[in-house]
Amino acid sequence: MATKPDTTHPNADAFPAGLSGPALRALAHAGIRTMAQLAQHRARDIGALHGMGPKGLRILAAGLEAQGRHFRAD
Repeated sequence: MATKPDTTHPNADAFPAGLSGPALRALAHAGIRTMAQLAQHRARDIGALHGMGPKGLRILAAGLEAQGRHFRAD
């Protein structure tokens, strides 16, 4: 029996594990393909994307921190 892919984002490997499909699609729709591009945005703007919830935002913030990056300051 074939397994269903975990994500539907072409650049899912560019983002931390555990990010949901809707959150990955929200990033894709916003044109964000890498963590470096993500760091150019404010957390509140990413959180406002359709499909991005509080859990996804926490995962992304932790992923940025692990790379020594942060969301853009307000």
